[in-house]
Amino acid sequence: MKKVFAFLLALVLLPAASLGETIVTSFYPIWLLALNLADGVPELEVRNLAAPGTGCLHDYQLQTGDMKVLSEADLFLVNGAGMESYLDHVFSAFPDLPVAEAAAGIPLLTETDALTIGENEDDGEVNAHIWLSAANAAVMAENLAKAMEAQFPDRQEKIEDNRKALQARLLALDQELREGLSGLPRKGIITFHEAFPYFARAYGLDIVAVVNREPGETLTPAQLAQLAEAIVALDAPPLFVEPQYEDLSARTLAAETGAAIYTLDPVVTGPEEDVPPDYYETVMRRNMETLREALGGE
Repeated sequence: MKKVFAFLLALVLLPAASLGETIVTSFYPIWLLALNLADGVPELEVRNLAAPGTGCLHDYQLQTGDMKVLSEADLFLVNGAGMESYLDHVFSAFPDLPVAEAAAGIPLLTETDALTIGENEDDGEVNAHIWLSAANAAVMAENLAKAMEAQFPDRQEKIEDNRKALQARLLALDQELREGLSGLPRKGIITFHEAFPYFARAYGLDIVAVVNREPGETLTPAQLAQLAEAIVALDAPPLFVEPQYEDLSARTLAAETGAAIYTLDPVVTGPEEDVPPDYYETVMRRNMETLREALGGE
């Protein structure tokens, strides 16, 4: 009986046999692109490393479970541009794991504050939120598709078909956003996180202030008062919060200045199961409609 129990225990502890190959993505926007590129590709699984509610990977630390997932990966797809600060640990722990950066070849912006709050001054740090331009997302899709095709050459044809279809959709979305956000009576917005500079540059908006350089920062009463004064001087442009972060500072500033609050979604969180292939496009169109409402579009 003891021998039978030991045998069964050993079977349970054995790693599950893989039915195919596994792509791991670093976080939600990369996962959405990879799901589209791998759609219908035989024996190719796409797994996401950071939970869908994580948001941007600011100061994200790899967990034990993450290391196990990476140990089973055949390809690791990441945003790049500094978003995944833990990559050196991945290279060290898994020197043979291919890693592809979606940001390759995309001109990068540096983080700036249009309004200086406390110690937040432009330090030249790269802004990694590249996917919030649909045209950039199309380039990212191509970079990821090339890596997938190189790693899985026997499935290149289907991946390439998916890449062409996805890029066509993203470029059509880019044109739709450009047209939908052109000619607005107002262009100035205030955001609470450095997520939207690529979006603003692509679609003709002006970020006049960023309140919190990083999510989770808390402004002092003196800093809030300073910012409120500056907002009033700017004729109270709309304040935009993000669905995954607390907006206490926004509520305080709105009460002090009369500025209206709206929500913009940076597409870093979303459903984990039964994800619609066009989820990215749906959220970006929702952002467009929110901006049109906030900035006086008809």
